[in-house]
Amino acid sequence: MKDKLFGVLQRVGRSFMLPIAILPVAGLFLGIGGSFTNATMLETYGLTGIIGPGTFAYSILSVMSAAGSVVFGNLPLIFAMGVAIGMARKEKEVAALAAAIAFFIMHASIGAMINIHGGTEALLSGAATSVLGITSLQMGVFGGIIVGLGVAALHNKYYKIELPQVLSFFGGTRFVPIVSAITYLIVGIIMFYVWPPVQAGIYKVGDIVLQSGYAGTWVYGLMERLLIPFGLHHVFYLPFWQTAVGGTAEVGGKLIEGAQNIFFAELGTQGISHFSVSATRFMSGKFPLMIFGLPGAALAMYHCAKPEKRKVVGGLLLSAALTSMLTGITEPIEFTFLFVAPLLYGIHCVFAGLAYMLMHMLGVGVGMTFSGGFIDLFLFGILQGNAKTSWIWIPIVGIGYFVVYYVLFTILIKKLDLKTPGRDDSEEVKLYRRSDLEAKKNSESGDAGEVDELSAMICRGLGGKKNISDIDCCATRLRCTVHKAELVNDVLLKQTGASGVVHKGVGVQIIYGPRVTVIKSNLEDYLATAPDEEVAIDAVVRNKERKVHENKVEGKVIGTIVLASPLTGNAQDLSETPDEAFANKMMGDGVVVTPIEGNVVSPADGVISFVFPSKHAVGLTTTDGIELLIHIGIDTVMLDGKGFETFVKDGDKVKKGDKLLNFDLEFVKTNAPSLASPCICTSLSSKQKIRLLKTGDIKAGEALVAIDVFE
Repeated sequence: MKDKLFGVLQRVGRSFMLPIAILPVAGLFLGIGGSFTNATMLETYGLTGIIGPGTFAYSILSVMSAAGSVVFGNLPLIFAMGVAIGMARKEKEVAALAAAIAFFIMHASIGAMINIHGGTEALLSGAATSVLGITSLQMGVFGGIIVGLGVAALHNKYYKIELPQVLSFFGGTRFVPIVSAITYLIVGIIMFYVWPPVQAGIYKVGDIVLQSGYAGTWVYGLMERLLIPFGLHHVFYLPFWQTAVGGTAEVGGKLIEGAQNIFFAELGTQGISHFSVSATRFMSGKFPLMIFGLPGAALAMYHCAKPEKRKVVGGLLLSAALTSMLTGITEPIEFTFLFVAPLLYGIHCVFAGLAYMLMHMLGVGVGMTFSGGFIDLFLFGILQGNAKTSWIWIPIVGIGYFVVYYVLFTILIKKLDLKTPGRDDSEEVKLYRRSDLEAKKNSESGDAGEVDELSAMICRGLGGKKNISDIDCCATRLRCTVHKAELVNDVLLKQTGASGVVHKGVGVQIIYGPRVTVIKSNLEDYLATAPDEEVAIDAVVRNKERKVHENKVEGKVIGTIVLASPLTGNAQDLSETPDEAFANKMMGDGVVVTPIEGNVVSPADGVISFVFPSKHAVGLTTTDGIELLIHIGIDTVMLDGKGFETFVKDGDKVKKGDKLLNFDLEFVKTNAPSLASPCICTSLSSKQKIRLLKTGDIKAGEALVAIDVFE
């Protein structure tokens, strides 16, 4: 249980990195734009005439400032999508879409509840705010994280779900946004009642943190470094940076929550005399540590290396030290002495806490976007001026840190004979990274996933992983592109449950019906770890006849269901369709109509099972239980909806003759292989058989086929 919880927390921490990764560029825009449009700074450096108001440069800088501000102003939505992507195992783009939908629905539900209750200040305890134009509760980044984690859990559970045949189109990845929307409508209602007291509790935690003084700042710095080897530091510091745990402040007439948000709100606001130290106490401590302290440790490891290895060690450590100094990325240095000398890392954590505490004591007000390198120091410290940031204390304390780290590391490495880079003849000279720790952990666990036999059969049927170029799907077909068409084994593919296999050059279409989205997801998972090889087949098997033979239905007819034509045009037997899958009845029996008008109407009373996203196909379940597929043209999925317009949606009830969709007849005729439009019954039972009532010219609404029901 402990290991499982630890693994989940690691994944949560890594998922935070995606939205956090956008902050440096947003901070860069805001730092440069906000700084050079600040009237006080322009006057101080005599730049008003060059880049002041009214100049082209000022306009560009204003746009940059706005571009940076919009990111920090919409972090909850960014975290909702980013966390969902980070936590989703597969089909991450679906998780992102579902998270965005769930985020809007949750806040819209809260807003509706506020309106229902009159929006009383007493009820909301002053917690109401505007979220993307929606009146909602002040949930901040917590709201985004709640959505991201919840949607990811739903996604990982349901993205391969298989529903009953009548609902199979909504299975797989299509089910995720649906279940997320329903879930977060309920969550929004619950949050209206639950969040105000939770928020009050968060504010109290924030007050305790703020009242903890210098000792609390030291503990924060110590814990932040201690958690880095476990990948949990993002889980730890994020509440301080992005929520009320890190404090609240009124900036420019708005209530801002979270240390980093407070700093950047002040950065973009005119008239701030000094940035809030109560906020930057959770950030400023990184600068002396990363720009000065760790380079001192790197120099100590270089001087402690054996003389014959110093040249190689020097190149590696110099690169790592410069990376730490400029960007604040410390992993190469820290993981190197963490691996070989954990004692050094423990001491490093103590000094990290001390750095945060000293910056707090000295009133340093320098914030950051991502990490404490020179780039952030220049943008958010030096460029803003010492009067607003007190940045001068960073190099003063930093020089002391460089000396202390160098001397202490040198003494301990030599006295304890610690095997830092270049001190052991049997070890290769290298710097370690988190990936080395993960690789070691994975090799020790030796976990192996279960083999997906169906996907393995499909892979072999397609000639092996090495022969597969691309995989996609439409409403009923798994669409694959292979490198060598002659390696495709139709017999094996049909054994996977396929109704048929269609070849078009190096394109292979495998007919599975509406459950194809789940099959596609499973196959993609399997291919991620499948052997990269080709699978050859015997030529006799390869050329075996693909035609599907019909079963004869015998017995007494006990009933007949009549279906009308959905189109006006020329009706023919389905075998005349210029598409092998339809002509061979791989997806079901029916008729093909070549339309002369662009209107499609319902052939019977029923319910819309699905409208395909590209609008070229509609599924209908009649009141008699017949499942129909009306497919306009051949390969029209490639038109991506152009030339089509739908008038119904999934779940709509329709009557015979109701308009379902229309299409631009000339556009489809010009851009698709054929106008021939199959109208098929996709799931006839063994006691049902189709009989054509009319061929040749036919009008929409006229009787077209009869389905005889046998004993």
